[in-house]
Amino acid sequence: MKMKSFLLVLMVIVLGMTLGGCGCFMQQMKGETPPPPPPEAKVVAPEAKKEIPVAAAPAPAAPVIVLNDINFDFDKYSIRTGDAETLKGNAEWFKANPGKKMRVEGNCDERGTVEYNLALGQKRADAAKAYIVNLGVDGKALETVSYGKERPADPGHNEAAWAKNRRAHFLALP
Repeated sequence: MKMKSFLLVLMVIVLGMTLGGCGCFMQQMKGETPPPPPPEAKVVAPEAKKEIPVAAAPAPAAPVIVLNDINFDFDKYSIRTGDAETLKGNAEWFKANPGKKMRVEGNCDERGTVEYNLALGQKRADAAKAYIVNLGVDGKALETVSYGKERPADPGHNEAAWAKNRRAHFLALP
């Protein structure tokens, strides 16, 4: 009797480990493909230690670049009136900093399939880029990418969190 119970428990554990995996099994069964990987970070070799004179002045702080995100309504990629003002501010920064590049990252909330959210995120990034280009910014200096539902700004599972996650994020590139 004990041997049968032991074998039954062992079979359940093995079956659970086989089917559980990392969640990728369920995505594959639905026909979903994973999102694109994030851009690779560049690794910079550390510099050799340098002696710093005692009376040296502190180095000036790097300027903080503030580009504001915009949000979207559920299942939409049209620019809202209030967000148009935000985009005008981002465009003004861009015009004041010629030669700079910017990435527009489209994001969605957790609802929907991976493929659907990647497509919607791309439409959101493209809509934000088109709006800024119409304000006079060079489109060649703007790149877009969609992260779908893979990079939530708020990890919550409610409407307030979802509203924050439906966004276009602006990132100044070096």
